[in-house]
Amino acid sequence: MRTHATRIVLSYPVNLSGWSRQQVDTGHYHAWLRRTHDEVHVGDIWEEFVDVGCCGSTYDVPLRVEEVEGGSTMGPDTEIEYTVREACEIGGGWEVQSAAGPAGE
Repeated sequence: MRTHATRIVLSYPVNLSGWSRQQVDTGHYHAWLRRTHDEVHVGDIWEEFVDVGCCGSTYDVPLRVEEVEGGSTMGPDTEIEYTVREACEIGGGWEVQSAAGPAGE
C-alpha cells in the first residue's frame, strides 16, 4: 500500500502575478491538484493552468515540487504550500489577455 504525502511544497516563478498567486492558493485549486497528480517527487514540474479573471482566459504556470514529506502519493489531506523561485517566461494578470501577453505575438 502506498502512503500519502502529508505535506508538499511547490514553487512558482517570482514573476507570477499577485492575482495568480491568490488563485493557486485557493482550496479548490489545491483539491484539483490533489486529484490530478497521483505520484509526487522532488523535481517534478507540473505545467498547470491559472485563470486570469472574469474573461475566462488561462495560461500555464510551471509549478515545481520542492519538498515532499511522508509518502510519495497525493491524498485528500496532503497539505500544499508554496515558495517562490527565479523568474521565467510567463505572462501574468491582465497582460495575458492583451497583445503584450504570451499569446500576443
